[in-house]
Amino acid sequence: MTHIDPEELVASLRGLRTTSPTTDIVRGLERAVEVVNALFGYSGAGLMFAEEDRDLRYLVAPDARGRSLEDAQLLLGQGPCVSAYTENTAVTTSDVRADPRWPGLADLLHPEVRAVAGVPVRLGGEPVGTLNVYQSQPYEWDESDVQALHAYADVIEQLLTAAMAAEEKSALAQQLQYALDYRVVIERAIGYLMGKHDLTAAQAFTGLRKQARDSRRKVADLAAEMLGEGVGEPR
Repeated sequence: MTHIDPEELVASLRGLRTTSPTTDIVRGLERAVEVVNALFGYSGAGLMFAEEDRDLRYLVAPDARGRSLEDAQLLLGQGPCVSAYTENTAVTTSDVRADPRWPGLADLLHPEVRAVAGVPVRLGGEPVGTLNVYQSQPYEWDESDVQALHAYADVIEQLLTAAMAAEEKSALAQQLQYALDYRVVIERAIGYLMGKHDLTAAQAFTGLRKQARDSRRKVADLAAEMLGEGVGEPR
């Protein structure tokens, strides 16, 4: 019995392929991850890209539990997402805490990160990042899970390829880096609000987003102002 409904997969992919690459490539990538997260019932989904130093960073981050995947793998330089990227192939683990391939990783992860699956996101056949999902309990990934993730990774490649055709490759790279930098500023502001007002991460982000909407500003601009930092305009 497959975990992923083939008809739901095809319908959701058809909708994503209608995304215009000339509008907002980052929003298109966020939408792809949101659909993966909502449609298939995983505990979390995220999209990582490799920076110039080849470290993987979340462009579209899941919750705090999932973000521990980024922090742990950045610190150790190993893990399922790193392996999916460096080996250019799908990598799964039914329980990362019992998996001997990445010693020391389990100690750094949120306790509710158990099963992890990642597939490479490619451009021209070469990996540029990974699409990752996790489950809060041990979980046996089957072929339908892996095929669905590959299908969404292919859509992400199509979005990136179309965006590159619409503008220079260097400009696209700057947009993605800009989005990565924005995410760091937003998360620092969330931490600041949590400490100042004794809030959870979800409450802090909800309040920050509401204030940004009420003032018709971008969340990252408000976060940067709150921290007393300047976030430059993308070039």
